[in-house]
Amino acid sequence: MGPDGTDAARERLVMLGEIAVEMAHELRNVLQIISANAYLARQEAGKGNAEAALQHVTRVEKNARAAHGIVDDLMALARGDALRPEPVVVADAMTMAREDLAPGVAQWNDAVTPPGLVAQAHPGLLVRLLHALYENAIQASAPQTARIATRVRDNGSRTIIEVADDGPGVRADIAGRVFDVLVTARTGGTGLGLPLARRIAEAHGGSIALVERAGEGATFRVELPTGRG
Repeated sequence: MGPDGTDAARERLVMLGEIAVEMAHELRNVLQIISANAYLARQEAGKGNAEAALQHVTRVEKNARAAHGIVDDLMALARGDALRPEPVVVADAMTMAREDLAPGVAQWNDAVTPPGLVAQAHPGLLVRLLHALYENAIQASAPQTARIATRVRDNGSRTIIEVADDGPGVRADIAGRVFDVLVTARTGGTGLGLPLARRIAEAHGGSIALVERAGEGATFRVELPTGRG
């Protein structure tokens, strides 16, 4: 680092930039859902179907809250706020991470041992981390439906989360740089999802690694403190 702190300042600007772009990406997805449900609510109201219209309005409200959560969670990460981790049922975080994914984009195979396993984490950021891994797996498998296995276990001091897909795997020339900003093998990919996952894992005092890239698919392993070690 230079004596004037320019290297640290540059790194912080890079971090803020990538978080801002990822925030915009996630908000765009939520806003599409809000717009679609607002349109459908208006259509149902025009037909006099108040119950169906109310269901769509409820989805609008739910996704508006989700948008606020995305902004709050990622802004906290950008500011470097203390995370104040709390007990989170990992299976619940997995379900929430899939809520705004398009229907039918993946087949899920989950193994959480024990089923009610609890991790010490920031709830919103754990959801964002899992969402980033799921989106990466889905995009890597496209245009085929992704088959995604999530394996979660507790080894006493760490919560281990592995997300594996059956896509083409990670090319050898980028395997060592998949967590670097803007590194992607996909046309139109942002190259920001995996760097965000890394920042979230490290903010918890944990880690993330690509542990399998050969053959069919890739496996990413996240290790988070359980709070008991």
